Amino acid sequence: MRGHHLGSVDLVTALEGETPTTTARNSATVACWTLISRATGLLRVVVIGAVLGPTYFANCFQAGYVVPSIVFTLIAGPVLAMVLVPAVVRAIGAGGLPRARETLGRVAGWLLAVSSAVVALLAIAAPVVAWTLSLGIPDPAQRGRALWLTTLLILLVAPQVLLNCLAYLGMTAQRARGRFALASAAPAVENLVLILTVVLAGWYYGTGLDIDHVPVGMVIALGVGSTSGVALHAALQLFGAARVGLLTGPSKRWRHDLEAVAVTRRLARSVGVAACPAAAMYVLLALAGSVPGGVFVVQLSYATLFSLSYVSARAVSMAALPGLAHAAHREDGVSFGSAWRQGLSYAVIASLPLLVLLAVLSGPTANILANGELRHAALIGPLATCLAVVAVAQLVAGLCDLGSQALYARLDDRIPRRASEVAFGVTVVVAAGALLVPADGSRLVWLVVAILAGEFAAAGMVLTRLRRVIQPERFIELRTLAGALVATVAMVPVAAAVWWIQHVHSGGQLSNLAVLTAGGIAALAVYALVLRATMARRTSAAS
Repeated sequence: MRGHHLGSVDLVTALEGETPTTTARNSATVACWTLISRATGLLRVVVIGAVLGPTYFANCFQAGYVVPSIVFTLIAGPVLAMVLVPAVVRAIGAGGLPRARETLGRVAGWLLAVSSAVVALLAIAAPVVAWTLSLGIPDPAQRGRALWLTTLLILLVAPQVLLNCLAYLGMTAQRARGRFALASAAPAVENLVLILTVVLAGWYYGTGLDIDHVPVGMVIALGVGSTSGVALHAALQLFGAARVGLLTGPSKRWRHDLEAVAVTRRLARSVGVAACPAAAMYVLLALAGSVPGGVFVVQLSYATLFSLSYVSARAVSMAALPGLAHAAHREDGVSFGSAWRQGLSYAVIASLPLLVLLAVLSGPTANILANGELRHAALIGPLATCLAVVAVAQLVAGLCDLGSQALYARLDDRIPRRASEVAFGVTVVVAAGALLVPADGSRLVWLVVAILAGEFAAAGMVLTRLRRVIQPERFIELRTLAGALVATVAMVPVAAAVWWIQHVHSGGQLSNLAVLTAGGIAALAVYALVLRATMARRTSAAS
């Protein structure tokens, strides 16, 4: 009976809402461990850039080793948990853990069959994929060798599609049982394995090598190390599934299980929500490959975008979803509007200080992130501009995610799907304009602007639809947002002072990092104090 109760946590959340303590605890757990995973992912990009340098080989490797992750996202990706968790929870409620294992095993059988076929197709198409990633190299001889080395790399990392499927299945099983720590922390292990692999490869074969001088052994070491990290990640997630009693073997009988068939159909319908951003990312990486070190800049900008959004607006959206879903289930428009306004206020409050800090301190931040072989002014300047664009994009992307969660709470998945498609189209069209820009840092800035344009288009669609849904309830809480803006203005002089100190400071990287850290904490403290005072004044005036 105890296991049944714990296993149905998500079902209760969907229908009746969690207690504030449970929601806060789970949200804090997810946010904390996800932050660690995202931070190691950011460190991974920085280390690869520092070891491999601003070279065409670095472009090919950084774009090539993420191909399996992009391909898996096209199959299922993040939407897997959104679709599969409710099905597993309902199965536990209907027939206990045995029925849940049966459902999970049959869906796993379908996913693994699809993933295995995709691995085979990716291996066959490896030369074509490698051609798209090396097309931007101007010298024919270098382009030919890049094609061969990238093809070899893709063949070595192709099994990661299947391993990612296993990892996500294990992660989903844990979340269905209300366990979040290992599921959110395990990706950090994958990142650390790849970091170690790149450092050892650089130590043994050399750093900053370009296509002409990269030995085949180095490519093999990097490819095998990358796949080993994903395998260890999958093993940890499956261990977590076993620990919650949901480890099961894949079954071929998914066609005979109505629930499994329903899950696979919902999954197929929802693929576009994650597939469009993944496809857009692939286009951006392919275009960035025309600039030496360009993939590093774009990939680091993308990693920063998601790292910031997951500790601000996206974290709020995960915490706000139970209340939104509960109000939507009861068809209580007043409560739904109240929950939305609260979530919107918290999202803006969490995102604005990050926007100011990164926008004002983008130059010093770029100078710290560009290490080793990447310490070139030709890349640091464009990276700083890209980070300033990302500062705005993380707020827009977070609000879009919060709005999408609110629509999902109302079982409206049509607008989020269309928003993803529109964002993909806008991103690709704007990115195509980068081909008219010289193949230098300005092209990279244009590509990151394409990300922002896509996020704006998606957010506009989602929030416009949500505004109509909420009517006649108020859409925003003006007083709360005004307080957040006052606090933001108050922290700007502190952030500017940190920039000035960093500008006149002549210390090393560690001392510069210490100045940025201390200054960032001081600016956030000012923001928090002014916001608290503003909110307290508003509360006393209301009473």
